[in-house]
Amino acid sequence: MTVEPVLQHVQCLGSRGLHRMAYWEWGDAANPRVLVCVHGLTRQGRDFDVLARAMCDEYRVICPDVPGRGRSDWLADPAGYAVPAYVSNMVTLVARLGVDSIDWVGTSMGGLIGMGLASLPNTPVRKLVLNDIGPAIDYEGLARIGTYVGKPAHWASEQEAAAALWAISQGFGPHSDEQWLALTRPQLKPDGDGFKPHYDPAIGLAFQGMTPEMAKAGEAMLWAAYDAIACPTLLTRGAQSDLLSATTAQAMTRRGPRARLVEFEGVGHAPTLVQPDQVKAVRDFLLSP
Repeated sequence: MTVEPVLQHVQCLGSRGLHRMAYWEWGDAANPRVLVCVHGLTRQGRDFDVLARAMCDEYRVICPDVPGRGRSDWLADPAGYAVPAYVSNMVTLVARLGVDSIDWVGTSMGGLIGMGLASLPNTPVRKLVLNDIGPAIDYEGLARIGTYVGKPAHWASEQEAAAALWAISQGFGPHSDEQWLALTRPQLKPDGDGFKPHYDPAIGLAFQGMTPEMAKAGEAMLWAAYDAIACPTLLTRGAQSDLLSATTAQAMTRRGPRARLVEFEGVGHAPTLVQPDQVKAVRDFLLSP
C-alpha cells in the first residue's frame, strides 16, 4: 500500500491580516518526533514525497507549501514573500504541531528559512539539513533563477509542462521520466484547457533589478545567522551547483555549527532528495545519535 499524506492548514499572521498556509502531513500524528521539510523558491511541499515516505516510519513528517505556493494562500502584500516573514509562519506552524523540538530539511529557500529559525535563541530546531544553500549565494545562480521565476506560462498537457520545467531544472540531476512527472504534477494548476505554474508570480518581484552588489549585501547578516547556529548540521551540495560554491561550502564546515558536507556528483542546484544516495545521506544524519 502506498503511503499518502494528509493535507492540513494553519492560519498565519501577515501585514494585511491572516492567510492560510497548507502543509502535508505524513506518518503518525501522535509521534512526538517531527521532521519539517521546506522547499525551494518556486516549488511546493510535495517535492518531499520520496523523502517523507522514507522517513515516516521514524517521524511525523510535515511538508508545508510556503505562502504563495501550492495549496497555500497568495499574499495580498508581495513584500511578505521574504525569509523573515516565512520564519514567522514556521514558528506558527511549530506551535500548531504542539512539539518542543523539530528536525529540519530545507532546500535552497527552505534552507535559508531553516537557518533563520535555527539561529534564534531557544530555537526548536534540534538537527538541521541545508540542501545546496549557504550564507553566500552566487549571483550567477540567482540571475539564472530570475530568468524564469514569475514569468507567465501555459502548458497544454502534463508532458509539455514536464518538458518545459525540465529545461530550467537541469541542475536537479538525472531523473527517470516517472520521477520527473511525479515532481512536475504538483507544480501545475489547472488553467482553462491546460496548466499554469502553481505559484503567485509576485514571488519573482524580488529578482527584478537584482545586482551583484545587492546579492552581496545580505551576506554578512546570513553569516551572522549561520554562526549563531549550534545544532548538528548537514550540508548537502550538488557538486556542480551554481548557487552554493565549493568555497562557501568548505567555509561552512569550519564556521558556526561546522556542518558535515556531503556532495553529489552530476548534480547542480539543487539535489531533489529523490535519488537513493541522497535519501540515505539525509536519513543517516537524522537518525544518527
